[in-house]
Amino acid sequence: MKNGDDKRVEEIFVLLYSAAKWGILSLLAGLIVGGAASVFLHLLESSVSFVGGLPFWRILLLPLGLLASAFLIKTFAPEAHGHGTEKVIEAVHYKQGYIPLKVVPVKLAATITTLASGGSAGKEGPCAQIGGGLMSWLAGLLRLDVEDRKKLVVCGISAGFSAVFGTPISGAVFGVEVLYIGQMLYDVLLPSFISGIIARIVATSFGIPGLAGRIIPISLEWKVILLSVMAGIFFGFVSIMHIEMLNYTESRFKKLDMSWWKKPLFGGFLLLAMALTLGTRYLGLGMDTVYEALSGARVPLFAFFIKSLAMAITLSCGGSGGVLTPTFFVGATAGATFARLTGSDPILLSVMGFTAVLAGAANTPITASIMAMEIMGPQATPLAAIACVLSFVVSGHRSIYPTQVLARPKSKVFEIPPYSGEQAFYKVKILSSKIFLSRYIRALRIKQKKK
Repeated sequence: MKNGDDKRVEEIFVLLYSAAKWGILSLLAGLIVGGAASVFLHLLESSVSFVGGLPFWRILLLPLGLLASAFLIKTFAPEAHGHGTEKVIEAVHYKQGYIPLKVVPVKLAATITTLASGGSAGKEGPCAQIGGGLMSWLAGLLRLDVEDRKKLVVCGISAGFSAVFGTPISGAVFGVEVLYIGQMLYDVLLPSFISGIIARIVATSFGIPGLAGRIIPISLEWKVILLSVMAGIFFGFVSIMHIEMLNYTESRFKKLDMSWWKKPLFGGFLLLAMALTLGTRYLGLGMDTVYEALSGARVPLFAFFIKSLAMAITLSCGGSGGVLTPTFFVGATAGATFARLTGSDPILLSVMGFTAVLAGAANTPITASIMAMEIMGPQATPLAAIACVLSFVVSGHRSIYPTQVLARPKSKVFEIPPYSGEQAFYKVKILSSKIFLSRYIRALRIKQKKK
């Protein structure tokens, strides 16, 4: 019995040591990433404001901005290619958490160039990649082992998310939920929370605003719950559209038989044509339109589709930026569209879409549900959670992040194929023998044969 008690005491001390160690490391992560993200966001805001003060001909800068972004990445840091968070996930899974430090300044410069010139992308992905790069460097400086380096890079993801959006709880959960489908890294939960909260405190001290929320008082009635179910299914299909739009556009640009420098020019002129035809609301971050939708204002019926296409073109032709801010645009405006089609409350549906499309596209239903609470208060959160989980289920085994790993299928009727050397987690095998209807029909046939 004494040996057992000694082991329990030893276990407690080891856990306390681990908590203290990661308390210090995650505090450093929050301070460093929060500060770096704040600098990036201030530079981005200044650049966007400067270009926005130019006459209308400024939209002609778009092809040149995309070309400059593609040149920076190709010349100085090819690892900075992509939309940020996806590359950090790839580093954790396949590169032992190693991200070259040169990615940080190149990603910063390329993203500012893309967004300031009017490219349609987000700001959270670059913050995640900048945070991941700095944490990978810090891990090397402190001579941490591979597992600790990975954990510190995950803290960088959480800190970057929290600093940008001002939602520290969902930001912390995002870092541990986004790496896998069907699995969360609970051993990184405490460091992620600490780094996320500290990063947000630092960002607030630098004057970085968070997402503007609005408390929505609502009663849980059957009619409203049914509406949430219908909305969740709708947002699941919107998530599929959003994912496949990016995949299809990227594949088309890869197949274009032209020099690398011609692709950003071509993509820029496509976006110019879109802006001249449909307006400039689909260029840049698009947060003005997001806030319009969240406040109940009327937005174009197919705004979510157009924004998804604009984002896909920007990132496929060589632009740099994240996918979550455009995903929020897609979700909020899709919610406004669903509200118009059903005659429902546009504010409630826009907030539900804002979070549910995130859940379906990024496979992060817990993050999205918590974000709904942080944005609109606890009363309406159950409705948003219903929509988030249904969107997550309906979207299937797809992801806006191709390097996300499928740890557990969304239903027992699916089987994960053996790893073949390339990442294609969404190609699951359907086990018809495990579908209840198939078993029921087979049992009926056997019964009829016996008769």
